[in-house]
Amino acid sequence: MDFSKEVYAKGKGGKLEVRAVDFRGQFVLCKYLDPKTMKLSDNKRKLCLKDEDGNILEYFIIPLKTKNRSLLVATDKEEKERKVWNEKTGVEEDLWK
Repeated sequence: MDFSKEVYAKGKGGKLEVRAVDFRGQFVLCKYLDPKTMKLSDNKRKLCLKDEDGNILEYFIIPLKTKNRSLLVATDKEEKERKVWNEKTGVEEDLWK
């Protein structure tokens, strides 16, 4: 097949690869705050992804000692509905609006 040059990516060793959509959807990136001070309690983040079919994937993003490097760890999806604190509005809200 012929693709435009914008679809190609260079992989390891300069090998050309086709960049393809795995899924599209919504995401939420959560951080963890100390409830007393409202300052970061941990450097980890949680990335929650929801695809077009409503399937949810969750990953912890754990920063490594090397600058600009993080470890992505898959988590078991929790079936319960969760809420998050929105610092901008100052209210709790559903994880998925």
